[in-house]
Amino acid sequence: MGITKDEVKRLKKFAAQIRMETVKCVGTRGFGHLGGALSVVETLAVLYGGVMKINPQDPNWKGRDKLVMSKGHAGPALYSVLALKGYFPMDWLKTLNQPGTRLPSHCDRKLTPGVDMTTGSLGQGVSTAIGLALAQKMDGFDTRTYLVTGDGELDEGQTWEGALFAPQHNLTNLIWLVDYNRKQLDGHTIEVIDMGDIAAKFTSFGWYAQSIAGNEVEAIALAIEKAQAETAKPSCIVLNTIKGAGVPLVEAIELNHHIVFEGEIFEKSVAYLETVLAELEQGEGS
Repeated sequence: MGITKDEVKRLKKFAAQIRMETVKCVGTRGFGHLGGALSVVETLAVLYGGVMKINPQDPNWKGRDKLVMSKGHAGPALYSVLALKGYFPMDWLKTLNQPGTRLPSHCDRKLTPGVDMTTGSLGQGVSTAIGLALAQKMDGFDTRTYLVTGDGELDEGQTWEGALFAPQHNLTNLIWLVDYNRKQLDGHTIEVIDMGDIAAKFTSFGWYAQSIAGNEVEAIALAIEKAQAETAKPSCIVLNTIKGAGVPLVEAIELNHHIVFEGEIFEKSVAYLETVLAELEQGEGS
């Protein structure tokens, strides 16, 4: 059990590439939900960097694992990883939320190759992910559904109905990842609705729950490995993240759920990430 140093380096580089493309994607529009897109980059790097069974040449392959980005406003991060994996041309990233785009503001499975579920109305992705996991079990597929929600999204009662349903129906093929970046649209989660110990809540609902450093690829990979090994309960991984992670100028914005992102802040962020990528590429040869 574990992950090699070379694998950590590869995933860090992949995460940096995703982060760069996400920044450029939002930058072409000049504004967007950048904070919560950046906080899940490492999670997407691990999932699409080797954990999930996928086939970019056949996005509807029945034997694939599925991902439900319930926090649909993080679409730019998901689009970036899908483009990097070859689901569609990289040029599509320049069309984010433009007229006629295949990449809308929130994820839409009918528009974007590789998107398994339409999302955006917070909480509903929990129900659809549970439906997918249940269907996978009923059909006898040896596959998993990965569900990504925000922490503010847990304000929705629908999420806790799902948290009760999954253990009742023994959905051991469901792994729920909570992006706990501690901020939501209206402010800090502790001020809006304090969720307390999220992992403890899931444990009390009958889940196998872990709480980890959510912007570290090694911690995420190990937690998913443990979740996959759990055969008696569905799994929840609470990702302790930073909103805007990996881009200092975005991290520094107090309310960075949806921001204007153009001009100097965009240019400096791209330059910073170019330096990060260059250092990671140099490290590969060391």
